Amino acid sequence: MPSQKPRVRRVPVAVPETGAHEQPWYRSIRFSGFSLLMLAIIVLFVVVLAPSLRTLVQQQEQIAQQQREVAAQKADVTQKKQDVARWDDPAYIEAQARDRLLYVYPGEESYLVMGAEEAKGSDRARTDSGSPVSSTVQTPEVDWVQAMLSSVLQSGLTDKTTEELVAPDVSGTGDPTGAATSDTK
Repeated sequence: MPSQKPRVRRVPVAVPETGAHEQPWYRSIRFSGFSLLMLAIIVLFVVVLAPSLRTLVQQQEQIAQQQREVAAQKADVTQKKQDVARWDDPAYIEAQARDRLLYVYPGEESYLVMGAEEAKGSDRARTDSGSPVSSTVQTPEVDWVQAMLSSVLQSGLTDKTTEELVAPDVSGTGDPTGAATSDTK
């Protein structure tokens, strides 16, 4: 008997493209009764515990805030204790008396500069009228003591009313009303 070879037939097969027929991962999930029960328990757990967890987080924030406030108050108390301890030092008391109360030792001369804080912002100090203060010493053209004395005597010995009296010239301009003229502005 002749040996028969099995008949083999070759058929061309096309390889399917990858990704064209893939299904998403959620298509392969199968739900059973147990998995539905566990899902329901998890949802119930979240619904029941969510308000409690929110309250817990709020309380933790409040505790942290109050701890920060306590730390700030402790630092303030420490600073105040240090301030009180400074007053035990005689040198500190002396410095405070000199700075705050303007005390000086006998024989010392103290000078108080008024408006020094305002002058720091500008390059030159200014008078009340707005004109710059000169850096040189000027000699007044009018004796202010004599002008004041004559003003007192004139106002005390005259029968004129206050509207009729004219202020003495202390500006040095020569104007008897004391007003600045156009050439001195």
